[in-house]
Amino acid sequence: MRQAVIGERVCLTGHILSLVFGLAGILVVVPHPEFIIANFGEVGQNAMQLSMAGGGVVYMILGASAVFLHVKRNWGLIPALTFLLPSVLISLSAELLGTSTGFPFGHYSYLSGLGYKIGGLVPFTIPLSWFYLGCASYLLARAGLQVDKNPNWLRHLGAVFFGALLLTSWDLVLDPAMSQTSLPFWYWQQPGAFFGMPYQNFAGWFSTGALFMTVAALLWRHQPLSIEQSQLHLPLIVYLSNFAFAAVMSLAAGFSIPVLLGLFLGVIPAVVLWWKAQTNPLKINKVNNATTEEVVMAPLKAALK
Repeated sequence: MRQAVIGERVCLTGHILSLVFGLAGILVVVPHPEFIIANFGEVGQNAMQLSMAGGGVVYMILGASAVFLHVKRNWGLIPALTFLLPSVLISLSAELLGTSTGFPFGHYSYLSGLGYKIGGLVPFTIPLSWFYLGCASYLLARAGLQVDKNPNWLRHLGAVFFGALLLTSWDLVLDPAMSQTSLPFWYWQQPGAFFGMPYQNFAGWFSTGALFMTVAALLWRHQPLSIEQSQLHLPLIVYLSNFAFAAVMSLAAGFSIPVLLGLFLGVIPAVVLWWKAQTNPLKINKVNNATTEEVVMAPLKAALK
């Protein structure tokens, strides 16, 4: 257990540091390469080229590893795999379809910087980002709506809805900046009206996220999760740190409206859902039941004495 916690924290720390390092590279180093050359010479230049070539790959792999290890440690290998596999396979299928036909996101293409491209179209890291952001979003929504304490179809639908909303809100902030920076990672062949993004992209993100969250929820239905609030710290940190990365990128590009929308549709609901999640509701119920039994049994014990 201790080794699992250490591995989880190492991956999370590395993920956040990679995000910070990536921001510095994209916003400072790439626009001003002379700074690196003047202060660090050829070694610094080579390090910069290496980080730009593999930085995006590292932070996505570490993010996915942190979330997978967290779910496996707290709820088991089966729940971890039954979220990982649907999210990766469904998102990869949607991305391959999107880059080939323009449906469901619009016409776009990936550039270099995010790793090996599956089918020459989609970097292998992209489905990993769908997994770890999608899982973090869904766990926050599922716990905040207390699906496992009082399961019913309305709560399940609500968890899928809010999980997909949090996921889409992150992309709403990230996409305009990442496609229009000095070092873009993808570009829109037919730019849309929302800061270069087509509105179709939001529908594609929401429906894809909702689909794999629904599949995961169905696979989890025979194994309810007892989610303590303390177990939501990592999902919340992952969500907020990735949102912060996207927000800084968008603000640096002059896109303040997507950030404001993301705050209201993503960050605030995520924090509220985290706050509403009760700490280990199953234990609370057991404590309450034990207290009730003691109150009922006390007069009987006194009478017997």
